[in-house]
Amino acid sequence: MTLIACKDLGVTLGAPLFTDLTFSLTKGDHVGLVAANGRGKSTLLRCLAGTHEPTAGEVTRARGLQVGHVEQDIPEALLSLPLRETVLRALPPEQQDSEGWRVDIVLDDLEVPEELRDRPMGALSGGWQRTALLARAWVTEPDVLLMDEPTNHLDLGRIGFLQTWLSTVARSVPVVVASHDRAFLDAVSTRTLFLREARSQVFALPYTRARAALAEADAADERRFDNDIKQAAQLRRQAAKLKNIGINSGSDLLVVKTKQLKERADRLEEAARPAHQERSAGAIRLANAGTPSKALVAFDDVAVAAPDGRLLFKTGKLWINKGDRIVLLGRNGSGKSQLMALLHRAMLGDVPGVTVAPTVVEGWSDQSLGQLDTFPTPWAAVTAPFDVGDQWARALLAGAGLGVDLQGARIAALSGGQKARLAMLVLRLTRPNLYLLDEPTNHLDIEGQEALEAELGAQGTSGLLVSHDRAFVRGVGTRFWQIQGRRLVEVDGPEGFFREAVGSE
Repeated sequence: MTLIACKDLGVTLGAPLFTDLTFSLTKGDHVGLVAANGRGKSTLLRCLAGTHEPTAGEVTRARGLQVGHVEQDIPEALLSLPLRETVLRALPPEQQDSEGWRVDIVLDDLEVPEELRDRPMGALSGGWQRTALLARAWVTEPDVLLMDEPTNHLDLGRIGFLQTWLSTVARSVPVVVASHDRAFLDAVSTRTLFLREARSQVFALPYTRARAALAEADAADERRFDNDIKQAAQLRRQAAKLKNIGINSGSDLLVVKTKQLKERADRLEEAARPAHQERSAGAIRLANAGTPSKALVAFDDVAVAAPDGRLLFKTGKLWINKGDRIVLLGRNGSGKSQLMALLHRAMLGDVPGVTVAPTVVEGWSDQSLGQLDTFPTPWAAVTAPFDVGDQWARALLAGAGLGVDLQGARIAALSGGQKARLAMLVLRLTRPNLYLLDEPTNHLDIEGQEALEAELGAQGTSGLLVSHDRAFVRGVGTRFWQIQGRRLVEVDGPEGFFREAVGSE
């Protein structure tokens, strides 16, 4: 049974986001929605929910359909409300007294701790805010669930819980989930929609297999286009020869034949469609200054403490060597960011128990991209600390996806993806030989994640990294440290931690 159907759907906001999209959602579908940042995923979800009017085409919904829509951002009006009240207000006013018990059932199902339920939304972590938005949608007993970047701000444990929840509690409810988390998409999707400006593609496959099918389809389109253009060129050459013969011989038949060949060539060229070329949101390039030192950092049983002074763990005796890309594994709150911050402080001055080679040049990026906070604009972030001329600065920023109109904009006004690409550009200009990256894939789309993976490998970088993105961890890590209890230990790989944190994959 079709619950939502799109026919020839298109949205233009200044420029086309997508056109001619025909797509249907039926009972039991779990659809992964994939596109680069700024290409219309959130807009399409709003069209499906009925809160955004498309520019072209139509969306048809089954009569009486209840749609639950989990948006990316929490409405400002909800930030002062307690979590439970926020969920309760998703119900119609006339049901809030009689049906309020449903709120606690949903919060229990989503494993929201009792002590969080009376806290204001603004005082909760991003992960619990996301869970509250899901609860608001679920308490309405939706027939269809639309989810926009649901894993943002979630740790691996909560991502694993959400995967299980979607495959059990929400198994029979059709779901459309927009996400850049490749492992999550593989775990929850049965169909994949690749949203494009033109000729969007749908496959009845989870993400990784669908992407392989998409690559095959694009390659076939490219071959077909090349063949059509070659055939048209051949027809034009034949027409030119016949034209010369016809002129010399005065043959009316050859003149007619020449015209027919030209018309066939015209039809082929008009019908030929070039293969899809994805527009880049901006290049990610890194640098590696290199170093003669083999051992870059040594830890000698350093105590890592929480902000309140509580001991979290000790490092034991561990080293970061040239060429190592060490991924730090651990549950939220176990001390990963504290270790990263401690090492960052060691680069700036003396930290007992941490020895840093004198040749080390640090490339530091924290979760909030705080290294950009001291600069008002992208232009200042590039020109103030680095000796680059105006023309080169403009070219660098444009290459990172920040055109002239954005180069003088306030950094605070940039999208998350734009800030992330700017942060990577600043790192490149720093020319580090040791990268310290805390959740570097936050705000990057799949193209950006894969570009960052490729650059870290191609540049032969050394570094210590923290990430909740399983595909990224698998792609970049060469060594793995895990916080186990109050010790930091080296492990063979990340899979044991993933199984423990997320569940079997």
